[in-house]
Amino acid sequence: MSTSDLIVRRLREWGVKRVYGYSGDGNNALLGAIRRAEDGPEFIAARHEEGAAFMAVGDARYSRGVGVVTSPQGPGAIHILNGLYDAKLDSVPVVALVAQQSRSVLGSDYQQEVDLHTLFSDVATPFLETVTTPEQLPMVIDRAFRAALANSGPAVVILPHDIQQAPEPDLGQEHGQIVSAVHWS
Repeated sequence: MSTSDLIVRRLREWGVKRVYGYSGDGNNALLGAIRRAEDGPEFIAARHEEGAAFMAVGDARYSRGVGVVTSPQGPGAIHILNGLYDAKLDSVPVVALVAQQSRSVLGSDYQQEVDLHTLFSDVATPFLETVTTPEQLPMVIDRAFRAALANSGPAVVILPHDIQQAPEPDLGQEHGQIVSAVHWS
């Protein structure tokens, strides 16, 4: 099992029924985990990343839950901005799971690398975080959902390729590990 399988389980625990997105080499590990999951969430493929973001916003509006969108890195991430601004301006909770190049090449202008923190800094004011270790995943996903719900707006989680493909961590209560739970009130 990979960290992508852990992400899918966490989404299911948050009650996510559908993930909207556009596939690309950046988020293929996550999409593979969604395909492997027998009990959801379902992946709804859009013809363009922007459409996927608007679909997630619509889902959140009408389900009264949190919409979830995923995009590949680089231009794919840029394309979800319109939908995330729609969520921000209309006070709709959305979590965006955005792919990024592997941590080892960040800062080198490697294939389709974009400074995602700068890109999303205005739209994802409640929460914007890059997952840098597999052990960090549950806490970051939980904080993103809580921020989206508490602020009625978009939260962005940046997922480098190598993190998505890493083996699922053995989580406990060791020093340096934050124990987190699926809960918001």
